[in-house]
Amino acid sequence: MNKRIRDFWHGWVKPFALFFIIMAPLRSAVVDWNWVPSGSMKPTILEGDLVLVNKLSYDLKVPFTTRHLGQWGDPARGDIVVFFSPRDGTRLVKRVIGLPGDTVELRNDVLYLNGVRQTYSVQDPAGFKRDVFEDRSPVVAVEHLGACDHYVMALPGRSALRTFGPYAVPPGRYFMMGDSRDNSTDSRFIGTVARDQIVGKAGAVIVSFDTYRYLLPRLGRFAHPLQFGAN
Repeated sequence: MNKRIRDFWHGWVKPFALFFIIMAPLRSAVVDWNWVPSGSMKPTILEGDLVLVNKLSYDLKVPFTTRHLGQWGDPARGDIVVFFSPRDGTRLVKRVIGLPGDTVELRNDVLYLNGVRQTYSVQDPAGFKRDVFEDRSPVVAVEHLGACDHYVMALPGRSALRTFGPYAVPPGRYFMMGDSRDNSTDSRFIGTVARDQIVGKAGAVIVSFDTYRYLLPRLGRFAHPLQFGAN
């Protein structure tokens, strides 16, 4: 009996314990991943995507805390970030729209930053895969957000908050929005996000499974970058 226990310890428990001891701090402070359960970032990120999160993009934190050991940058406008919701602590994935000190305004789904209307290039929705859309008549455009071009989507058939602000972003906080502007619970509803609640920057899809089709793998989205132009 004792031999079986020793074999079980050395063959199973010890290797898994060592793996956890190494991986848990690594995931907490260096690199992480985040499952995306909702369509608030469509068409950039789909439900069922597992996104890679670089926790060293802006700073180094003490493992398992939000305390900074060092900081070498701040989120830039247009970055896709993972953060803790100021409402209930849930981890969310959204895009940074407003920086500290910015004034953010939305007029009928058109974004204004510091009083300047952002420009848009309307896209043909037929160029996107069918599983991007849950509504029949989506409007897809490229939002030219300063130096960051990215896709946004509107769903005219839905009741949504299409006009908001103007709102002044407080110091040390960030205004987040989903790319699916009519289907996102973001800073319009939950408020701005404190700098120390930002986990890291999302850069790519690791793997993806179609939540509408029995979790079939979307092989075309494996190792899929999240920058503009990668559908």
